[in-house]
Amino acid sequence: MWFDPSCPYSWLTSRWLLEVSRVRPVEVRWHVLSLSVLNEGRDEDPEGDTEGYLWVPARVCAAVRRAHGQEALGRFYTALWTTGEGDWPGDLRTALEAAGLPPDLAEAGLGNEYDDELRASTAEALRIIGGDHVGTPIVAVSEEGAAPVAFFGPVISKVPTGEDAGRLWDGTLLVASTPGFHELKGGPPRQPEPYGT
Repeated sequence: MWFDPSCPYSWLTSRWLLEVSRVRPVEVRWHVLSLSVLNEGRDEDPEGDTEGYLWVPARVCAAVRRAHGQEALGRFYTALWTTGEGDWPGDLRTALEAAGLPPDLAEAGLGNEYDDELRASTAEALRIIGGDHVGTPIVAVSEEGAAPVAFFGPVISKVPTGEDAGRLWDGTLLVASTPGFHELKGGPPRQPEPYGT
């Protein structure tokens, strides 16, 4: 899964994938897709991030991944959303400590040392899905002997659990792997419902 750590819908999709991994033979691997990178060069930032805040947690995610690997990135991502209050990520240092990682990795958010890695990870996700017509999250499924299946989303406002999560997984894979399939949309977006782990 490629995610932007500040996106509440990506957060919910990530929790859905963890639910899926309990009822289907799925192993989740974590990657960063930076909305800041995705929106570079656009006349208007669709995220409204004029101050560049979204770079900060994405850079910290890149630092975690480089220094400690994708499993640590998954732990940090979980801690980021479960150590704060409300529907926004928590404090970076607190989340790093909760994930068993050095809190000084938070300093990575203030520089541009990890920007090339963010650009490369975002480019990899866009290459896999075949263009820049998407946002976050992107999920790519690979099975031995089969071509990868990649899709944007699903964008959900409530996390299905148990077999409901599995059925959504089955249906999403079926639709996304259908030759010629491009897009499926539901009703208007709702506010994300809080989800605790």
